[in-house]
Amino acid sequence: MSGTRIAFLDRDGTLIEEPSDFQVDSYAKVRFVEGMIPALLRLRDAGFEFVMVTNQDGLGTASFPREQFEGPQAMVLQLLESQGIVFREVLVDESFEHEGKPTRKPGLGMLMHYLRDRSIDLANSIVVGDRETDLQLARNLGCRGFRLGPGFTTWAQIAHEVADAPRRAVVERRTKETKIRVEVDLDSPAEPRVRTGHGFFDHMLEQLGKHGGFGLSLQCEGDLGVDEHHTVEDCALAIGQALREALGSKRGVARYGDSVGRGAITLPMDETLAGAAVDLSGRPYFVFEGKFGREEVGGLATELVPHFFRSLADEGRMSLHLRVQGENTHHQVEACFKAVARALRKAIRREGRELPSTKGVL
Repeated sequence: MSGTRIAFLDRDGTLIEEPSDFQVDSYAKVRFVEGMIPALLRLRDAGFEFVMVTNQDGLGTASFPREQFEGPQAMVLQLLESQGIVFREVLVDESFEHEGKPTRKPGLGMLMHYLRDRSIDLANSIVVGDRETDLQLARNLGCRGFRLGPGFTTWAQIAHEVADAPRRAVVERRTKETKIRVEVDLDSPAEPRVRTGHGFFDHMLEQLGKHGGFGLSLQCEGDLGVDEHHTVEDCALAIGQALREALGSKRGVARYGDSVGRGAITLPMDETLAGAAVDLSGRPYFVFEGKFGREEVGGLATELVPHFFRSLADEGRMSLHLRVQGENTHHQVEACFKAVARALRKAIRREGRELPSTKGVL
């Protein structure tokens, strides 16, 4: 289960332009940073929640009366809310820099509850600000940091890099029986590159990437001198883990997929028909209906075909139903891989910004 991603945002110089005297103490000084609202909407649609973290030197003292801050601040929050940008929390440190308080950025005094909250995905959260202290805050939190300003970056660039980031994952799995490296890119179809040492199994795995519409690269060194069982099982587990990690929070995905095609309720391969349906539910489950005509094909034990997909479903945290009928065992096995690939192709596609679950998590 992926956690909540947070965009920790500075205010002055980041959301609103910072005046020459470094104090936004009147409505006339409120000017929004170029491109900020469209960028935040894109981050929101990518699943980020917002937390404002700002240092306001001497707030509440004679040098910065509280009433001069509260009016402009309320206007900023109300305007952003009217555009669909709502803050989970607004954290304001009121100290002067020389006081050295732990609540002042880049200190973590105001943010300790985010470090303790295991539902927060800090590794994939971000900090955006206009000063080096904001980058230091990012390092202290374990987040990515972005610095706005001439010579650094813009809101449009941040939104592109974060919201449009391709869904990729790299998984390395090492046991006494196998050594595997898998790379997937769900948003960049490419010719699959597979090398397991088992020719027929390589051909089947290539079907997953090719017909699944995602980039798949897999290298495996397995104990094929014993038999193919460990190689098949561990490759399935590694691919399932890579798909799960690349999907992340699953916000915006279709979630459900099947092998239904135009004019066909299942995927045909000559005399064979195979059908698959998948739900990226976060709950592993596998159902198989079918009987293979031979005990092996291409040196692959056919009993390992449902075992492969069971392992894929387990580590991918998906519900997978698969059925096959036919006479040619090669066709049966290949149709199974193609049907599952076609079902995955539909389930992983992006189609909006909502999380497709009433539970709020997948």
